[in-house]
Amino acid sequence: MTVKYTPDHEWIELADAQTATVGITLHAQDALGDVVFVDLPEVGRSYAKGEVAGVVESVKAAADVYMPLDGEVTEVNEDLRNDPSCANKDPMGAGWFFRMKIKDMAQFDALMDEPAYQQFVKDNA
Repeated sequence: MTVKYTPDHEWIELADAQTATVGITLHAQDALGDVVFVDLPEVGRSYAKGEVAGVVESVKAAADVYMPLDGEVTEVNEDLRNDPSCANKDPMGAGWFFRMKIKDMAQFDALMDEPAYQQFVKDNA
């Protein structure tokens, strides 16, 4: 599976040619601390790249979750809504936030790969 990263610390994993899973990165959950609440996007709604699609709240702070690409939300992680700590336990797996149908694959291709994201985090520490 191909995983890309945004400057806002979301990851997006391509499932097939037009669908992907989105969550927050390990770096983001480390910075937030213990996640206590998530507000997930509306299924069936289309969002523009960069639009706020949800919120994650922790004992330290609240942060927006941004739409990494133009597209439509097709599913949300109800398990995460019921147990927000999944975002801490397994942010790149069971702690995913939503699935989406991608409108423009060129936007996906423009995101950072793992080495570029790690360098971005290091440079912005």
